[in-house]
Amino acid sequence: MKVVSINQKRLQERIEKLSEIGKTKDDGVQRVALSDEDREGHLLLTEWMREAGLKVRHDHFGNLIGRKEGLNPNLPCIMIGSHTDSVKNGGKFDGIIGVLAGIEVAHIINEENVSHQYPIEVVSFCEEEGSRFNDGLFGSRGMVGKINREDLEKTDENKISRYDALRSFGFGINPDLIDNSVRTPKEVKYYFEMHIEQGPYLQETNYPIGIVSGIAGPAWFKVKLIGEAGHAGTVPMNLRKDPMIGAAEIIKEIESVCMKNPTAPTVGTVGLINAFPGGSNIIPRSVEFTMDIRDIVLERRNEAIREIKIKIEEISKARGLEFEIEQNVDASPVQCSKTLIKTFKDVCEELQLEVPVMVSGAGHDAMFLADISEMGMIFVRCRDGISHQPNEWADIEDISIGTKVLLEAVLKHI
Repeated sequence: MKVVSINQKRLQERIEKLSEIGKTKDDGVQRVALSDEDREGHLLLTEWMREAGLKVRHDHFGNLIGRKEGLNPNLPCIMIGSHTDSVKNGGKFDGIIGVLAGIEVAHIINEENVSHQYPIEVVSFCEEEGSRFNDGLFGSRGMVGKINREDLEKTDENKISRYDALRSFGFGINPDLIDNSVRTPKEVKYYFEMHIEQGPYLQETNYPIGIVSGIAGPAWFKVKLIGEAGHAGTVPMNLRKDPMIGAAEIIKEIESVCMKNPTAPTVGTVGLINAFPGGSNIIPRSVEFTMDIRDIVLERRNEAIREIKIKIEEISKARGLEFEIEQNVDASPVQCSKTLIKTFKDVCEELQLEVPVMVSGAGHDAMFLADISEMGMIFVRCRDGISHQPNEWADIEDISIGTKVLLEAVLKHI
């Protein structure tokens, strides 16, 4: 194949156009899964996938899939993917660049009439972020057979179930038929993903892209503390069973446990907290909060979780509280394919690019696709490591470099 360039103008225009869907007043993006904005985004992506020569469909997990058959359609596909749903008031590059890079790769292969044995698929996975039902990576978990009825029964803040949201999303999606959408190792040979780093390393070391060696495994929990409601002005402090104070103590302990070993990359986050019944002059009856614990080493992560659970029990007992712990996601750390790491290294050497090999602290759809295929991932530098907010930014030049590396890597395997 002759040397071709990424169509940077087309790529940039598509990033900008997609970011207009769900645009917030402070120039962020809010396109949560299975919403009207998400549907509008899928319609636009469908148009671009078709322009790239892909046949488009949705599976019953809500994943948008574009496919270009190879000369041997019985071979497993080469898959490129990421997500286009967002966190609430997020940025316009997270996930999006991976899907648009995949479409760009397919577009170039189609434009240049590249002959390929293996089918090519580009996927926008449903609800990677978990912003609506608080258990992310739904579409990729579903594709590899890790979704059950309880996952479909989860409800959002408006008490709409994921089952109902999938049914009303359209595109022929039927959550009763999810078993028909589970893929096997016989169907996917390699999975490629490109994503913004969401961290500061590439900027600090002045690299446009990096090759990912492994992904830390997130464990997501919902913790509920149940106490006794009361009047804020009449119940003495020493007689209260206040779940909010218990939650504050536990949250501090989460930080302490994760920082116990300063050289270990264990991280803990409480990103959402709610009190019931809720009011400035009411001692809460109950408090719920999320807990996200991650580490690249599974044993170390699980030990941190064990210690935190002990703290939850001790604090609850001392304050006369009941507690419930519900686990929503349990993803083990995964290593990227040595074959695809080498492919990326070879491509970068051919393009005279010096790039680092690095670990991902963030979870990605790639970690579940590793269950059924060899998986490879590259990061694109983002400004100040900022993500999940409107100030998130990646330069189009860096995105284009990443897309070029992705293209050349895919060409070596199709």
